[in-house]
Amino acid sequence: MEPDSLDPIDLRLLDLMQADASRHNQALAALAHISPPTSLRRIKRLRDLGVIEREVALLQPDRLASLTGHGLTALVEVTLERQGAEQMDAFEAHVVGDPAVQQCYRVSPGPDFMLVVYARDMPGYLALAQRLFTAHANVRNVKVFFSVKRAKFEPRIPLTDPSVPVK
Repeated sequence: MEPDSLDPIDLRLLDLMQADASRHNQALAALAHISPPTSLRRIKRLRDLGVIEREVALLQPDRLASLTGHGLTALVEVTLERQGAEQMDAFEAHVVGDPAVQQCYRVSPGPDFMLVVYARDMPGYLALAQRLFTAHANVRNVKVFFSVKRAKFEPRIPLTDPSVPVK
C-alpha cells in the first residue's frame, strides 16, 4: 500500500469512526475484522496523514435547549465588495476565528461565502452581525436565514457502499 493512499480497511475504519468515534480500539478492530494492533497502527497513520482531523462530541440541540435555551442557528450569505484573493483570504480569516461561526464555505456563483452561525439569542446575533459584517469594510451584502427546524445534520462523509449499513 502506498504511504499516502487508503485501502478498503482504512475506509472501513474511517466509516466506523464516523459512526461512533467513542468506540474502543478492541471494538473497532472486531468490527473492521482486523487485529487490535493493526487497528491502532492504521488509525495512528490516518491521524498522521491528517485524514482524521479531530474527534468531537455531537450535541443534540433540542435536548440541550431545555438546559441552556434554544439559541439561533442562521445560514448567512455574504457578498464582498472586492473579491481579490487577498480580500477573500482576509474575510475568511476574520470569520473563521469567531467561535460563533460553525461552518464557512467559499461558494460560486452567487454570494462569496455561506456561513452557518450560532447565537444564544437575537441580541447575541446582532452583536455577531456587528462584529463580523457591519464592522468589516469589504462586506457589500448580507442575507440571513434563521433556522426554524433542523431536519438533518450529518457530518459523515460517505466512504463505503451506502447499501451496507455500518454498525
